[in-house]
Amino acid sequence: MAAFGGGGGGGSRRADNGYGVSGQQQQAGSRRRKGPGALATAYLVIYNVVMTAGWLVIAVGLVRAYLTKGSYHNLYYSIEKPLKFFQTGALVEILHCAIGIVPSSVVLTTFQVMSRVFLTWAVTHSVKEVQNEDCILLFVVAWTITEIVRYSFYTFNLLNHLPYFIKWARYTLFFVLYPMGVLGELLTIYAALPYVRRSDLFSISLPNKYNFSFDYYTFLILTMLSYIPLFPQLYFHMIHQRRKVLSLPEEHKKSE
Repeated sequence: MAAFGGGGGGGSRRADNGYGVSGQQQQAGSRRRKGPGALATAYLVIYNVVMTAGWLVIAVGLVRAYLTKGSYHNLYYSIEKPLKFFQTGALVEILHCAIGIVPSSVVLTTFQVMSRVFLTWAVTHSVKEVQNEDCILLFVVAWTITEIVRYSFYTFNLLNHLPYFIKWARYTLFFVLYPMGVLGELLTIYAALPYVRRSDLFSISLPNKYNFSFDYYTFLILTMLSYIPLFPQLYFHMIHQRRKVLSLPEEHKKSE
């Protein structure tokens, strides 16, 4: 499920839904675990600054393309390369968890990061026809805003100076961004289905020497169906987490 983006890139990173709220994020007012060493912290700060800048480049590219064209149609092409680069670059976050510089689950982080990489490459890149669909803009905009806020959050948190506004944005914008992103993802996969069926993209049919078959069309349908039980469960869990974090003692009331 591509909605679950993001894994392990900052001192407070852990499993989250990719749109703003962590399943375990209670650090905002509770006792902090021992963080990474000085060298690891410096690296993570640089990493998060670079990723923040990268998603800002995508945001600026979208705005510039819109102002130039005067239309929101086909804006994907204006940010295709940086989107692929920075979304794929998030794969390094799996390594962050694996080597222990970020206290997040390797399994959950792998799932979260790979789900977005899957949508980026196995759907949007591989099915060229969907790149003209306006629904792509829904998840691209949702991802972009989410990642700018998220990586900024991690950067300031690592520096022990987290402005309240960034914290508030991280735990509030998901109300709109999560449904918006999920809708865009679902519509994009749905738009890809007829082209996948017609071309047998990534499908393996019998007979073959491995005696194995795979129907990518069916796999995409199952992927879409997985959103039905997962979306409401995660959305309400995120609301619960927001109440916890933003109602904690007033240590972040204005800024840290």
